Amino acid sequence: MCYDKRHTCHQKLTCTMKRGERMDQDKLNREDQVEYYRMEVQKLISYIPWLEQQKNKQAYNTYSGDGLAEHSIPFPVYDSTLLGFVKTAKSTLLMNRNYHYTYSKYRIRTTADELAFIRKAELKDMADLGNILSNYILTGMRRGDMWSKGVENGVFLEIIVKMREIITYWDKPMRE
Repeated sequence: MCYDKRHTCHQKLTCTMKRGERMDQDKLNREDQVEYYRMEVQKLISYIPWLEQQKNKQAYNTYSGDGLAEHSIPFPVYDSTLLGFVKTAKSTLLMNRNYHYTYSKYRIRTTADELAFIRKAELKDMADLGNILSNYILTGMRRGDMWSKGVENGVFLEIIVKMREIITYWDKPMRE
């Protein structure tokens, strides 16, 4: 029985997860992996059109009303769609606080490295794609520019599109 309230086990995936445990990709077959990730990625797919429009654009404004900039520290005002995306992404099981291991394992240092990894990703790399997403979402909770960078440089868009592409490819029934 699954104890994670965010995990919907009523579908094809039979969950044996215990409280606080993450999915172990190595123990699931292809169909179960695809089903697991489909449920999570479906929550984010609706943001693709907005992310396509916002690519290479700034996703926030700096509030400076009533002479605030002269006497105070400026702070960002985010687009409401970006905040909705962040909230939805945080609610998925793709979030992993140990995302640093993916960056060290694959020697990812720059945005170009991230985008190159995303473009080469396969089904076995789905957790690592979630870790790159986690980096931007979770770091953005304490560093104000990370969410906007994820939109501007296209990392959010590339991750979701690649995950959708992988799920679509592997969702086809095997030929006998």
